[in-house]
Amino acid sequence: MAALTEEQTLLKDQAKAWVTEQAPVLAFRRMRDSGVETCYSPQTWSGIVDLGWTGILVPEAHGGSDMGYLAMGILLEETGRQLTASPLVASALVGATALRRGGSAAQQAAWLPRVVDGSAILTLAVDEGPKHAPERIACAATATGQGYRVDGQKTFVLEGMAATHFIVAARTAGAPQDPEGITLLLVAADAPGVTRTQLQTSDSRGYANVSFAGVTVGEDAVLGSAGAGRDLLTQILDCARAGIAAEMLGTAAQAFDMTLSYLKTRVQFGQVIGSFQALGHRAAELFTEMELTRSCVEAALQAIDAGAADVAQLASLAKCRAGTFLFNMSNQLIQIHGGIGMTDEFDAGFYLKRARAIESVYGNQAYHRNRYANLLGF
Repeated sequence: MAALTEEQTLLKDQAKAWVTEQAPVLAFRRMRDSGVETCYSPQTWSGIVDLGWTGILVPEAHGGSDMGYLAMGILLEETGRQLTASPLVASALVGATALRRGGSAAQQAAWLPRVVDGSAILTLAVDEGPKHAPERIACAATATGQGYRVDGQKTFVLEGMAATHFIVAARTAGAPQDPEGITLLLVAADAPGVTRTQLQTSDSRGYANVSFAGVTVGEDAVLGSAGAGRDLLTQILDCARAGIAAEMLGTAAQAFDMTLSYLKTRVQFGQVIGSFQALGHRAAELFTEMELTRSCVEAALQAIDAGAADVAQLASLAKCRAGTFLFNMSNQLIQIHGGIGMTDEFDAGFYLKRARAIESVYGNQAYHRNRYANLLGF
């Protein structure tokens, strides 16, 4: 486990207290039942902005605190515990990373302060089919002399209905599977030719399919270098995967705590069910799996902060391990609670639904097992 600094410990305590009091699962239930299109509460997002969490990865010169990815992971673990819905991952993690790593000085000065104050909600639009496949980009960006014309489709875009701007992975040259010819473009969500379609998902979160039909942007919309965006896209995705893994860890850890509490209080056959050896062994195995997952997630976040050479391997390992643990833990949460776990009135179902949706975000377990093996040369 990572040794937290005093500042990181205070951040963790603040996050735990705030999400428990201001954005618990009950608030998520109310948001779901309200049917709000953005799939998050404006009050929750306003509270997150006021706490300064949107500036965790932003330099102080642009209004942030620049605390690093481990600090962001600490926050996401706590929001994951309470299923807190917000654009924190899409904008303050993924969007801020894209701007910091690919934005020019002018772009950073223009957009990072808006990410911090919440007036701009950025999200990455990369996938074009039912599965995560950043290696295949067909969405076209055709040079016009004054900029680019964007035509294509993007699927399963995080916070797609709430976003003010999309970071679009588009092809300026070559075939869909070619490693070169990728360009990242900043596209306004309200630009002519942009159409968003809300997706109804099991976890009641804000995903959308987005189409681009003759959308024009200027040359100043390019993040990084035109035609050479593959490496930048990979860096952004690996940071996103490590952050998502931290959120998944929090969701699974809360599911474990709920299960452990039930084992300690539910009485059958005249005794607490946690005293049954089979269930005790099951809890011990899940705890071991949780701690292993924590080690993988924190290693990935620390590697990003350190600029390590093995970030890609560790990000895939963390995402795969977190996905596997969350899958197993959410199943055990329902199974051990029995019939009550299947009811909508009980919170366990929310954790199962979230588990099934989030494991596919930026690559599921199968994708990252294969990627990890390829990166190691197998």
